[in-house]
Amino acid sequence: MPHPLHGHFLLDPAVTFLNHGSFGACPRPVFEEYQAWQLRLERQPVAFLDPVRGYGRWLAEAREALAAEIGAEADDLVGVTNATVALNIVARSLPLGPGDEILTTDHEYAALDKTWAFVAARRGARVVVAPLPLPLRSEEAFTEAIEARMTSRTRVLFLSHITSATALRLPIERIVARARERGILTVVDGAHAPGHIPLDLRALGADFYAGNCHKWLMAPKGSAFLHARRDRQALLSPLVVSHGWTADRAEPGPFGGTAFVDSFEMQGTRDPAAFLAVPAAIRFRREHDWDRVAERCRTLVDGVEARMAELTGLSPLSGPEFRAPQMAALRVPARGEARDLQARLLEQHGIEIPCYDWAGHRIVRVSAQGYNDRDDMDRLVAALADIFALPAAA
Repeated sequence: MPHPLHGHFLLDPAVTFLNHGSFGACPRPVFEEYQAWQLRLERQPVAFLDPVRGYGRWLAEAREALAAEIGAEADDLVGVTNATVALNIVARSLPLGPGDEILTTDHEYAALDKTWAFVAARRGARVVVAPLPLPLRSEEAFTEAIEARMTSRTRVLFLSHITSATALRLPIERIVARARERGILTVVDGAHAPGHIPLDLRALGADFYAGNCHKWLMAPKGSAFLHARRDRQALLSPLVVSHGWTADRAEPGPFGGTAFVDSFEMQGTRDPAAFLAVPAAIRFRREHDWDRVAERCRTLVDGVEARMAELTGLSPLSGPEFRAPQMAALRVPARGEARDLQARLLEQHGIEIPCYDWAGHRIVRVSAQGYNDRDDMDRLVAALADIFALPAAA
C-alpha cells in the first residue's frame, strides 16, 4: 500500500515516483488553491491584473509568507518562474568586462554553465572552474579548493547550495563570507534548497540567491524567487522592461512597491497564480509537520544509498553531512547508455528516476518525498540489482 501521504498528491499511482528533485510534485490542496487563483483571474481579469487594487497586493502577501520561511525581508525578493530565470537576470546584469573572471565549480547545473558561458563570451570575461574534492568529506577542503582559484580578476563567485547532478549540500557559508571580504560578488543557485534545508538568507549574506518553490517547497510549477541584498539591487536590470520599471532606482516603484520589486513583478499581462499559491504550500507543510516527514525521507535516502553502495562496491560521492537530506546520487555500473537505463527502469519496473553520466560516473539520482516509503526504495534496489545482475538485495 502507498504511504498515506500519497493520497494528498496527484501522482500516477501506477508509477513509483523517485524524481521529486527534478520538478517537484504539488499536493492536491495546494494545486486547488492555484486553480482558484486562476479562476479568479478569468472571472475579472481587469480587476485582478490591476497592480494596485489587484495582484500587486496579493503578490506582496505571498512574498511576506515566503520571506518568513527563508529568513529574508519581503522587499528583498521578487517572484519569478524558475531559478534559471532568476540567475539569468543576475548574470546578464552584472558589470563584467574583458579579463574579469567568474569562479564556479565542476558541480553546477548545466543550464547555468551555459548561462555564464554566454555572458562571458559577450563581455570578454572568463569562466574559471574549481574542481571539488571527491568524496566530499571536509568543509575546509571545499573552501580551500575554491579559494585556490581566486585571483585579483575574480569578480563573481557562483555556487550551488545543493548540486543538481551530484546531490551534494555544499558548505557555502564560509566561502561566501570570504568572497565578500575580497569584494567578490556572490551568486548562489538555491534551486533545490527551499523546503529541503533550513534557510536564513540574512545570515548567509550572499549578494544574490535564487530558489525554486515548485521543488521541495511543493508549490505549483512556475513559482520561484530571486533574492538580492538591499545594497546590490541597483545592479540588477529586468530581462523585460515594462510598466514597473523606473529610471531612478533609489525612488519607490510606480505601483507602490520598491523600484526593485515593481521592475520585476509588474511586467504586463501574465498569470501569477503559481506564486500566489506559495503561502498554501507553506501552510500544507506546517499542517502535516513536514520537518518530521523530511526526517523520515532522509532515513529512506540514507538506507538506499548504503544498500546500493554495498551491492555495487561504489562508494557515495560525499559523507552524509554533505549530501542533500532527501536526495542522493547513487553510483551504478556504467554499462550501456544512461538513457536506456532510465527507460528500462520506467518501462519494465514502473520507476520514474533520472539516470545520467557525470564526470565519468553513472548516476541514478534518487529523491524521497512524503509520498514515498520503504517499499519504493526496495523496488528501486531490486530493479537495479536485476538490471546489473547484482547479488540479491537485502
